[in-house]
Amino acid sequence: MKVFGLAGWSGSGKTTLMVTLLPRLIRLGLTVSTVKHTHDRVDLDKPGKDTYRHREAGATDVVLVSASRWTLMHELRGHPEPSLADLLHHMTPVDLVMVEGFKHLGHDKLEVHRPVLGMPLLCRGDPAIVAVATDGTLEGTSVPVLGLDDVDAIAAFVVVHLGLAPDGR
Repeated sequence: MKVFGLAGWSGSGKTTLMVTLLPRLIRLGLTVSTVKHTHDRVDLDKPGKDTYRHREAGATDVVLVSASRWTLMHELRGHPEPSLADLLHHMTPVDLVMVEGFKHLGHDKLEVHRPVLGMPLLCRGDPAIVAVATDGTLEGTSVPVLGLDDVDAIAAFVVVHLGLAPDGR
């Protein structure tokens, strides 16, 4: 599976770009999955629900299955957060895994940058950032700069950069 990331400071628009980019990549014939990393404590379960009660009772893994989807919740119980590589081993093989977050890892990434946030460009210190998408003008970058609103150009860049043919190969 090819892996490509979106990286940027909080509030830069990574998720907004991700959800507009995914349908374009899929229309090009690619199968795509995503990984989202957050520093926030997240609980997708609800107190009182059966799966929540299973976890509270000590289960390490809880699988919830319905006619429309299944999910696996894994409790770390004090163990370290898994690596991206470990997570990828649990995923169904697809053409492309788009990663949001994990901005300091070495997979190729597109930086989402909004000058109005006043944050420094990540690409200046991260050789894994292969392009920047911005809603402003940038000078002094050694990587291609794309318009943040030109999602078709961003999709084309990802496909060409990763050597993915329009039919997913």
